[in-house]
Amino acid sequence: MTKYDGDEAAQVHRHLHSHLPPDPALRVKALESLVVERGMVAVETLDAWVEAYAEKIGPKRGAQVVARAWLDTEYMARLLEDASKAIAEFGFEGHATGDLHALLNTDNDHNMVVCTLCSCYPFSLLGMSPAWYKQSEYRARSVREPRKVLQEFGVDLPESTAIHVWDSTAELRYIVIPQRPVGTDGWTEEQLASIVTRNSMIGTDRDLKVEAE
Repeated sequence: MTKYDGDEAAQVHRHLHSHLPPDPALRVKALESLVVERGMVAVETLDAWVEAYAEKIGPKRGAQVVARAWLDTEYMARLLEDASKAIAEFGFEGHATGDLHALLNTDNDHNMVVCTLCSCYPFSLLGMSPAWYKQSEYRARSVREPRKVLQEFGVDLPESTAIHVWDSTAELRYIVIPQRPVGTDGWTEEQLASIVTRNSMIGTDRDLKVEAE
C-alpha cells in the first residue's frame, strides 16, 4: 500500500530540481523511479493514469466541446462567455480547468497558446501535453515569431490573418476553438469530434482534415 508524507514529498521535489537530467524523457523516468522507490505511488497507478490520459481522455474531451460548439450556437456563446461553466455541462470541470477561456479562430484571426509552466495546460480536456509544448524554445519563439513557428507546424497563414499568442498561467488556461471545416454539413457531434486534433486546440493546427468518402 502506498503512503504520502508531505515532508518527504518536499524533499523529493528539491532533490529532483537539483539532480534530474535536462532531457524531458529522462526527467520523467527519473521521477517515476524515485517516487515508486520511495513508496509514494504504485507502478500500476502510474500505468493506469498514463493510459487514461493518453488513450481514454487524451484530447477527446476537448474535441467533444469543440464539436458541440460547432453544432449549437447557444452553447458556443456560453463557451466564449465562460468556458469553465460551459464545460461543466459535460462534467469535465476539474483542477486544470478552473479558469478556462475559449479562443475562437476565424478567417481573420488565429489563436495560439503557450505556457510558462506545465501546470498551465488543461490536461483534463486535452490529455497529456506534447513534449514540444513544454520546451522553452517553443514558448520563446512563439512570442517573437509566431508566423514562422506556425509554418514549421504546416500552418501557412496569409498576412491578412492576425495571430494572437496567449500565455497561459496556473490561474488562467485556454482552449482554441478551430474553425469548422467545409464539407461537414449534416455531420453528427461524434463525427465532428473525430476530426478535432489536440494541436488545433492549442493553435498549432488549423485546417482540419475531412476524409473524402
